[in-house]
Amino acid sequence: GTGFWFADVMGDSIVAEKAKLEPESSRGHLQSTCYACRFFGLMVAAPFSTVFYSTYGPAVVIKIMGLLPFCMLPLVYNLWEVRDAEVKGTREQCGEIWNTVCSRAVWQPMGFVYLYNILQVGNAAWREFLRSVLNFTSNQLNALLIAAYVLLYLGIMAYKYYFIKWSWRTVYVFTTLLNGVFSMLQVLLIQGITFGLSPFVFALGDDAFADFISGIQFLPTTIMMVHLCPAGSEGASYAMFTTVNNSAYTLSAAISTVMLGIWDVSKETLMSGDVSGMTKLTILTTFIQVSGVLFVKLLPRTKEDLASLHADQYSGSKVGGFIFLTITFLSILYAVVVGVLNIVKPGWAGESR
Repeated sequence: GTGFWFADVMGDSIVAEKAKLEPESSRGHLQSTCYACRFFGLMVAAPFSTVFYSTYGPAVVIKIMGLLPFCMLPLVYNLWEVRDAEVKGTREQCGEIWNTVCSRAVWQPMGFVYLYNILQVGNAAWREFLRSVLNFTSNQLNALLIAAYVLLYLGIMAYKYYFIKWSWRTVYVFTTLLNGVFSMLQVLLIQGITFGLSPFVFALGDDAFADFISGIQFLPTTIMMVHLCPAGSEGASYAMFTTVNNSAYTLSAAISTVMLGIWDVSKETLMSGDVSGMTKLTILTTFIQVSGVLFVKLLPRTKEDLASLHADQYSGSKVGGFIFLTITFLSILYAVVVGVLNIVKPGWAGESR
């Protein structure tokens, strides 16, 4: 796992560094192509892993996951790089990152990314509902995952060839409202209203389409983060921005776990036929997710708006930078604490064990 994350950060750093060399008129196309390839790989791997798991069991899947990375080693020799290049010291890079986060051009749009992602609180009891009430099998749940990866890839491609012409604000407003509609469809599924479709087919369209929307939203965020990276510290800066992005998602997941205690959505209650708590929780999480659109004015409309924020000589704020970093690290700490409690003390938040 550790090696994978090292490789992931290195790969993102390379993409960020090369993306800054693109002509201004075509900024974002390199990233969209790279991430399209990445999610295409996920899309292709998902059905294969499902077949291997169902046929041979988890041991074979684990062995394949351990061996496949070795097949990529020969390709490393084709990776061109400047050898013995001067590398800035840790202190100097940290100083550059501090100056970067103090800029309004950084903490304002990244503040939006953080607030928006933290509000994407999901219904943590949803999978349990699919298994216990609708009696979805492991193969059906895996089929949902495969469909999600396919639509995630299609979302990336949709942005690359169509939505890339839209302003970032318009993309977020459109996809957020659309996501709200599909999230509310889960209420119909809970109540057994599927318009003649089987629950699996209804859930397939409802669940998986949310990933199509996520794919559309993914690229504007990464393109914006590359624009925020200072020259010479692309790797460290981009890693920090993705940490902000991921810490908000992690904290959102932790909050969704805590929210399980608001209404009774335990396995026993769901199997008894009482889905009132499930319905209320779904409605609440949907409204919380859609509320992220209220902060969209923090997001620049385009790359040109972001550049104008950079050019503003009065845009620096040490207070803004301090708050930005403090919230980021506290979010990571909280998410880690909740994750540990979920392992060592299951049910501590009132959810079913």
